[in-house]
Order: sequence, then C-alpha cells, then structure tokens
Amino acid sequence: MSRTPGNSRREPLRLPGVRSPKPLLSKDTERQLSARQLELLDELETQLVEGGLGELTIAQIAQRLGCSLRTLYTLAPSKDELLLTVVDRRLRRIGRAALEVLDASMPPLDAVRAYLRAANEAVTPESVVMSADLAKVAGARRLASVHKSYLVEVTRSLLDRAVEEGEIKPVDTAAVAHVLAGLGGEFARPDVAEIATASPKETADAIAELILKGLRS
Repeated sequence: MSRTPGNSRREPLRLPGVRSPKPLLSKDTERQLSARQLELLDELETQLVEGGLGELTIAQIAQRLGCSLRTLYTLAPSKDELLLTVVDRRLRRIGRAALEVLDASMPPLDAVRAYLRAANEAVTPESVVMSADLAKVAGARRLASVHKSYLVEVTRSLLDRAVEEGEIKPVDTAAVAHVLAGLGGEFARPDVAEIATASPKETADAIAELILKGLRS
C-alpha cells in the first residue's frame, strides 16, 4: 500500500538489550504531582541551569521559589535529592528526545550522528554552570555515571548495527562508544570549557564527526 505525503509513519529504531536507567522520580509518582509541584520542578531546573543553587540551603531555595519548605519536602527528603531529581528529569527528557530522532530507515552512521547530536543538548554552555553547582551535591557523580552508561549502551548498539550492515569496518564498538559518549561530558567540565574555542556541544559534535568519518569502510 502506497503512503501519501504527510501520512507516512516513522518506524522506531529498536535497540535490543538496551534499557533506560530507573528514574529517581517514577512515572507513577510524577503523574500524581499537582500542577504546582510540576511547575516548581520546572522552575528549579531553570534556576539550576542559571547557577547558584549549590550554595543555598533548601530553606533558601524555597524562599527563592516562593513556596513553603514543606512543599519542597513533598518532592524530595533533602536538598541534594531534590537537585538530583531535577537533573535526572532533565537528562531523561533530553535522552527521550534523542531516541525520538531515530528511525529504522536511517543508515546506521546517520543514526549514530543524529543520536549523539541530540544527546549533546545536555551539554549546552549553561550546563557548565550547572556542573559547577552539582560538584557540591552528594550523589551527582554517580547519577552522571548512570546516564553516561546508558548513552554508551545506546551508542554501542547503533555502532553494532553499522558493523553488521557493513557501513563501518569491524571495530571494538564498546570502546568507540565509550569515547563518543564521553565527549559531551568532557568538554562540559569547567576547566576544559575554559580552553575550548567553541561550546561543549559544538566541540563534542565536531570531534564525534571526525571519529565517525574515520570509521567508514
């Protein structure tokens, strides 16, 4: 059956064996939050990206948001867990958007490129400021590691597909995925961002492109 323009349906790209990390705020819990609670989570993300929350107490954060301390404690039992929940929610949203750009009809390397570019939205210039704040939050390093591991697994799965279809020569896809998935985080480090001439995302995208071109059969 022919498809008319505008009615074609994209076929999602399947990634066998790849499972997303468990969210800090479960889907069921988030669905039960009030409109005001969801608004506060969004506002917290905006403020975290702008910087300065790492130095504040949870009481000061409540004052800045114009809500009660009790309201914040309905979202998380401590300041650190509150900020981690906000970061996890942000990274998962970016991750979902990155997966949504993938299509089963994409050539394998185009899929790798598209996924990494979308995932690297997590390392906009603002994320450098956010990283400095998160350095003061217990558990932030572990959370970043969990999300990076997922990024590595998705990238590896896409590279395996490229090898299977002969678009790239046989290679240690786990090692290459580890390098590609780590570029964004590396250039988002405050000390590295200071010496780079472009934004963390632009730099990560450019170096990923060089690596992908070198992999072609």
